[in-house]
Amino acid sequence: MLGCMPLPRPSAPSNPDRSQDASTRERHVWRIQSAGSLANLKLVTDSLPPPGVGEVQVRIHAVGLNFADIFACQGLYSATPKGPFIPGLEAAGTIVSLGSETSNWQLGDRVMVLTRFGGYADAINVPQATLWPIPNDWTFAQAAAYPVQALTAWYGIERLGNARKGAVVLVQSAAGGVGLHALQALHSLEAKPVAVVGSERKRQWLIAERGLAPQTVVVRDREYSAKLDAALRFHRASGFDVVFDAVYGDAFRPAFDRLAPEGRYVLFGAADFMGSGARPNPLRLLSSWLRRPKLDPLAMIPLNRGLLAFNLIWLWEQADRLPESMRATLALIPSPPHIGARFAFDQAIEAMTLLQGGQTTGKVVLELPVE
Repeated sequence: MLGCMPLPRPSAPSNPDRSQDASTRERHVWRIQSAGSLANLKLVTDSLPPPGVGEVQVRIHAVGLNFADIFACQGLYSATPKGPFIPGLEAAGTIVSLGSETSNWQLGDRVMVLTRFGGYADAINVPQATLWPIPNDWTFAQAAAYPVQALTAWYGIERLGNARKGAVVLVQSAAGGVGLHALQALHSLEAKPVAVVGSERKRQWLIAERGLAPQTVVVRDREYSAKLDAALRFHRASGFDVVFDAVYGDAFRPAFDRLAPEGRYVLFGAADFMGSGARPNPLRLLSSWLRRPKLDPLAMIPLNRGLLAFNLIWLWEQADRLPESMRATLALIPSPPHIGARFAFDQAIEAMTLLQGGQTTGKVVLELPVE
């Protein structure tokens, strides 16, 4: 079981300089000078210093893309750094240099990388606590596609949603990266999924590729509410125990109104606010903001329902919690992720545009040569 995968193996005692090459390196990165438009993102060369105390340097072989990358570049993400920054929250590669006090790792180790931005690069220095060994039978692309979205699914479904055996759980954007991890988590928990997607093509893909019952895969359309009711009848349930949602917008109220007593609505995004252009459309954003669902907490009391919301990026700064969080995630979601599209590193903008369009299944990744 991948969930029983050992912690990073110890090596020789800490050494002031265990690096293969302690010199400054030239690297290629995608940097945006100021948030506001994907068109501001440029492929440039800069210098990467040797890793510092407690850091390792990783040569990146694959980068995982997330909607947060697009929102950050457009200036719509609350965690966006001020001034110039390199997007990217996850990657995978090989350790090529070690700073001092990094006894958990060795040169040549294959690792998943979590980073609070900076992932769109061919080399990066990161604290050793934000790494995890890649399972032996996984590719670099699969490893880069896993951490952010799998952790999101674990945290939202199990920790906040408290989904248990027999629970009826609605998963929005179920054919996307987080959604597929959520479905696997529900399978591990022996819960009952209702998968919501944006097109009939994705519905058929989930039925054929993931073996879901047709009655439990719902397209968001004019018949959305009626289809939710039909899915609940199929599961012989009066309401959802958990709703796991990164769409918000018009999809919110029909699902929230169908929460069972003690049901939990777990919200972790608002993809409905995302447009199709390189920069945000102010009029569309204003319209979406004014039409956004609004809840009265007092009205929720007699219904015994709960709304929980989170942004997982805060966990990146809780270094002491990351090892146990990743261990729990791999135990719940042990299989490698589905990769729906692969691009070369220099095609980052094309890859982000495809992801933005919402037509992909699974994960979009950038790949770099493995030397």
